[in-house]
Amino acid sequence: MDAARRIIAVAFSVLLATSSLAGCAQVQRLQELRNIQNGMHALAVNAAIYGVPIVAMYNLRNSTSTGPSAKGRPDEILRIDTITTPQISQQLGFVSPNVNVLYGFGFMDLKAQPIILRAPNSHGRYYVIQIADMWTNSFAYVGGTATGYTGGTYALVGPGWHGSVPRGVKRIDCPTRWIDLQPRVHVKNRADLPGAKRVLQAITVTGLAQYTRRPPPPQPTYHYPVPNINPNVASSQMQFVDPLQFWEIFSDAMNENPPPRDQIATMLPQFKYLGIVLGKQWKRADVNPYVLAQMKTVAQEIGPMMQSMTLTVKTVNGWTIPPANVGLSGEDYLTRAIVAVIGLLANTPSEAIYYSAFHDGSSAALSGSKQYTIVFTPPMTYIETVPPGYWSLTMYDEVTGYPISNPIDRYSLGSDDVLKSNADGSFTIYIQPNNPGGSEESNWLPAPSGSFYLILRNYAPVPAVVQALGNPPALNGPPPLVAQ
Repeated sequence: MDAARRIIAVAFSVLLATSSLAGCAQVQRLQELRNIQNGMHALAVNAAIYGVPIVAMYNLRNSTSTGPSAKGRPDEILRIDTITTPQISQQLGFVSPNVNVLYGFGFMDLKAQPIILRAPNSHGRYYVIQIADMWTNSFAYVGGTATGYTGGTYALVGPGWHGSVPRGVKRIDCPTRWIDLQPRVHVKNRADLPGAKRVLQAITVTGLAQYTRRPPPPQPTYHYPVPNINPNVASSQMQFVDPLQFWEIFSDAMNENPPPRDQIATMLPQFKYLGIVLGKQWKRADVNPYVLAQMKTVAQEIGPMMQSMTLTVKTVNGWTIPPANVGLSGEDYLTRAIVAVIGLLANTPSEAIYYSAFHDGSSAALSGSKQYTIVFTPPMTYIETVPPGYWSLTMYDEVTGYPISNPIDRYSLGSDDVLKSNADGSFTIYIQPNNPGGSEESNWLPAPSGSFYLILRNYAPVPAVVQALGNPPALNGPPPLVAQ
């Protein structure tokens, strides 16, 4: 009898025994049962933390590539050739999007053949192509600080493929069958859209067979279960109508995209007590009802739990300074899960640094019922970039994770904007629902009436800032939001 069955057997014996006991003995037996329930709950939490990233990627793949209402198809790049408005964010289920880039989304199926990725010469425009596995690890980049902006051709090779790539093509070995390509092309404003679109359109993918003018392999068909989730919030927030679907998707996605071998050896054995076994589809009917009840509860809790946790190694003036392992967290599964829920596919710090604020400088939650100012004064190393990088400050609805609709369609402020500044280089940004008017309007970021949060992004940060994340005391963060 394995450990899981022993736990369940003990639970049943406790339940039977309590009916014939009284007083202290009954209290002791009930306490034993609560301990068992707590143990199974804790195990389910650990499993959910481990599984959240691949479930988030499954949900995103459904909305962009494989689902019945998907805007694109596998092995293609879905190009969002306009600024990511609140409406577009909701359609894609994409939480905390960057409104200063044109996005592409492309889930590549590498089972049949490698995919050839071609990147253009942008002639000095910032762009980057993030390459992430199904566990949200950003294991490679093309463009940006990684390879620059002059372009190149790359072969994305899946597990178990042993062929050779064409001459002049750089090989990138990918850890999972499915990967996500996420191009981001900097766009300053609507007038800048044509130039940004040209760069985005020049980022292309094609199968190796097509690239070498050979007959392509048969086109696969996909029959993935569709996630039934709350349509009013980002799909990464794990708000399933049927909470147990979380575990079904976790099992399905993991079987198709196994984790690294060391994690198979160290992490997965404990999950068998929940019925989760690599290579076998998880079925609720096979799980003991008492265990299943804990798994259902955890599936309901995991999204809000991750949202409530602080992803930081340091807090400065109400801003969280992110850990140095964002985007490539290794065995830090908690950081990986938090990022998947609140900022799915956040870049690694060498490409972008994200400072987030849910509170003002006095530790009070941000609310549209107040008016705030942020006074930026030199030196501002935390937003210093390597050209052609940029910085931006963007606001999001705390409930949905989407940008906030407002009368002037302004979702961010930053280095792309002409901000009113003082002779010493300092400037003030106004965070409030009402237009401050006059010359201050150029520095106004409209707030909602309810709760919100801010993300300050630094794309292509200077190396000194990236290095400072590994030594938090050396990094000075952004200035506080001050309630007026």
